[in-house]
Amino acid sequence: MSDTAIKNSEDQQMFGHPKGLFYLFFAELWERFSFYGMRALLTLYMIDHIFEAIVERDTATAVVYASYGSLVYASTVIGGQISDKIMGMRSSIFLGGILMALGHFVLAVENDIAFFLALAFIVVGNGFFKPNISTFVGALYKEGDVRKDSGFTIFYMGINIGGFVAPLLCGWLALKYGYHYGFGLAGIGMMAGLIFFWSGIKKNVFGDKGMPPSKEIYEKKILGIPQKTLIPIISVLFVPVIAYLLSSWKANYVSGIFKFIGFAVLAYLVYIMVKLDSDARKKLIMAVLITFFMTLFWGFHELSGSVITLFASRNVALDGIMTAAQTNALNSMFIIFLAIPISLLWGYLAKKGLNPRTPYKFGLGLLLAGVCFYILSISGASADENGMVPFAYLLIMYFILSIGELFMSPVGLSKITDLSPKNIVAFMMGVWFLSSAFAFQIVGFIGEQLAVESTDKNVGGLETLTIYTDGFHLIAMYALGAGAIVLLFSPLMKKLLGNVH
Repeated sequence: MSDTAIKNSEDQQMFGHPKGLFYLFFAELWERFSFYGMRALLTLYMIDHIFEAIVERDTATAVVYASYGSLVYASTVIGGQISDKIMGMRSSIFLGGILMALGHFVLAVENDIAFFLALAFIVVGNGFFKPNISTFVGALYKEGDVRKDSGFTIFYMGINIGGFVAPLLCGWLALKYGYHYGFGLAGIGMMAGLIFFWSGIKKNVFGDKGMPPSKEIYEKKILGIPQKTLIPIISVLFVPVIAYLLSSWKANYVSGIFKFIGFAVLAYLVYIMVKLDSDARKKLIMAVLITFFMTLFWGFHELSGSVITLFASRNVALDGIMTAAQTNALNSMFIIFLAIPISLLWGYLAKKGLNPRTPYKFGLGLLLAGVCFYILSISGASADENGMVPFAYLLIMYFILSIGELFMSPVGLSKITDLSPKNIVAFMMGVWFLSSAFAFQIVGFIGEQLAVESTDKNVGGLETLTIYTDGFHLIAMYALGAGAIVLLFSPLMKKLLGNVH
């Protein structure tokens, strides 16, 4: 591409931001539409179809959902590394998008083998798509550009719009015509995202951004095959392997893999800490603690797609307001409404010198998660004779959970980059992504504990209500306890860690 073409692309502005931002905005909106649309249906589909004939269907669903979620987020670490060193962001996004679209369309096939293959396609595709499109947004701005933060705010609004609309539409289609129509719509959403991205490239709104880091490496031949061709081939070959891991829910191989990864990561971090000076060690300790607390929070938060969806299906009086699948839209709806007010709140408190330090925000976020589940645990007191509780409990729960998310998630990512030693920033970013993967192992464990053993499609009533509310009470106690520990030890952390905020 000529220098003139690059300059022209940089001159393209829209609403005070690089024009490419809005193409990435819509590409990510539709990709998240596909992802959250499918997720809203996934647990219910497994309960109603894949495992409908077995007594342990709740347990099987919990294990598969947790394994899928863990692998989806872990794959981003590998996909990000391949993009940085070989593929570049553009090729990675296209490869990931195509694989994910294939996964969603294969989900529309009524076959158990096709089901696990579809999940595997989405796992591999997400690894290439998710880490790169976010990085692409940052690449549109020059270093020090004050518009960058607001650009990411606009971009993340697209994520939550997709997360809000998708469960509503896919959930409606699933109820009206069947699950496979909902999955099919998710696939169409993914294709729409790719079309937006492709149109941005054709209009040269990205300039020279997102190209492979080295043309020589990109086209380097291994076994006579260029790497740009070999990587997609290997990616597709991994699909049946991942499908096998997901389908082997009784053996639960994925849980064992993540236990090994967790031990290896901790051992390596201890090794790194021993070699660091005192100040760097303190910062890294804080980064590890932030990651651990974020893992706990996501572990509670991601129950929304599994146990809470089943609770909504079996014990919440939705009364035509929405379906159980559609309740997955509530979190994104509240994020859209609350993101700007809470951002303004932090700015206002900062001017007054009252902006809480990161440990306090994390402690408050965990406390709010505990309050959420405590609200669900007391919902049984308002149940009718059929064990159905008012929808208002679910609505309040998601409102408070969304506030907790905004207290923690936006802060954590920036702190990881600030606190990590420069030579392991990329590694720590990988650990941060893995925190979401490990969170799904918490989701799976809780899902197994709250499993209802029955083949009755209409299972519910007071018996399941007791199982869920007792479980929610225990979750609330753990979350409240974790939040209280963080808050109580925050002054000590400040004393030990000095000016690490």
